[in-house]
Amino acid sequence: MAQIIFITGGARSGKSRLAEELAARLGAPLGYLATGSAGDGEMAERIARHRARRGDAWTTIEEPLALAEALAAQDGRFAAVLVDCVTLWLSNLLFSLDDPARVLDEVETLTRTFPSLRTPLIIVSNEVGMGIVPENRLARQFRDLAGEANERIAAAADEVYVTLSGLPLRLK
Repeated sequence: MAQIIFITGGARSGKSRLAEELAARLGAPLGYLATGSAGDGEMAERIARHRARRGDAWTTIEEPLALAEALAAQDGRFAAVLVDCVTLWLSNLLFSLDDPARVLDEVETLTRTFPSLRTPLIIVSNEVGMGIVPENRLARQFRDLAGEANERIAAAADEVYVTLSGLPLRLK
């Protein structure tokens, strides 16, 4: 069974940088499973910054919905795979499935794949529930969904980190 590392934290807290550093320690080649897509100019710019920071050492696989299947298909190809990020994946699923229970079923499918993986896996997610209570139903639904998904992934992971102000703290 491969090592599973889960990293959470706020926006721009250093999660991705930590994940990339941990992955690089595991050797090459490295796989980057991206769940986001460039739906607008700002997102395209974010993606470009992340790619530039990673450099040529990484192979990027884009998969906005079928995360467990993509991980299974890539297993054994890389020294490590980094998934960035769960939060975008959950957004994609929620808009696609329109049912939080079905989204959590997908999270369960993901965590059930962990024991069969041979390739170390590093998973990044945002911690969205530490702020004010959102004023609309969809935002509250997403906040709750992300919190529950993070709990489930953290429980199934071997190591868990939270990043705050660029500083990692190992929780598990």
